[in-house]
Amino acid sequence: MKGATQISGVGEAIFVSDLATCNFADQGADFAIQLDGDLVGCLLVFVESAECSPSGTYIEQGEEYFMGTFNGEEGTFRTSYRFEAKWEDCPALSGEIFGRCQHPIQRESGTGVFAGVSGRLDFKDNVETGALPYRGHLRY
Repeated sequence: MKGATQISGVGEAIFVSDLATCNFADQGADFAIQLDGDLVGCLLVFVESAECSPSGTYIEQGEEYFMGTFNGEEGTFRTSYRFEAKWEDCPALSGEIFGRCQHPIQRESGTGVFAGVSGRLDFKDNVETGALPYRGHLRY
């Protein structure tokens, strides 16, 4: 087993399925995050639960499927995720004050360049620009 490889980049949430970006509707996903940086590709998001508190705190959990490249080599992996945010209007998901999420990679889920990978991605939303910077590590 090698040591951990640090990764980083930026994502963009895609809510309209499009063959040119991330065609998530055909996969049954709720939306996708298009990733650039060390990981290039689409992270398909399957929401399993979402809850707003009266204070505007939002917690969402689910699974994801990444298909794309790392160092120019193709592969896929799956994650579980937990997204935590605070909204001005939580039921409408409007006016994000902050947002962050953790995405541990599911064991034995990788194919291609990600065969045997474990690790984690962490996102912290840039509420001003809408960008979704990520960082994390891959371990083989």
